Amino acid sequence: MFTESSKRTLHNKKIPVMKTIELKTNIMCGSCIAKVTPVLNETIGENNWKVDTSNPKKVLSVKTENLNEQDVIKAVEKAGYKAEILS
Repeated sequence: MFTESSKRTLHNKKIPVMKTIELKTNIMCGSCIAKVTPVLNETIGENNWKVDTSNPKKVLSVKTENLNEQDVIKAVEKAGYKAEILS
């Protein structure tokens, strides 16, 4: 059983939760990836995203603790491409 003081300690502790966001994009090839890399690295972080260009939906996978789908979509659009939530 938790004491009152141990409950406060547990409630004040933030535990980061890594989630994966997957979006359908129109990022088709290596040249496209090169174009979006600076923007996605700045927004998402280097090595926290990848695009599967062999998938017909050109799926962008993002690992993040604090971004949501709309944040990632805005970053892709800033780089000149489109992204949408997978259906």
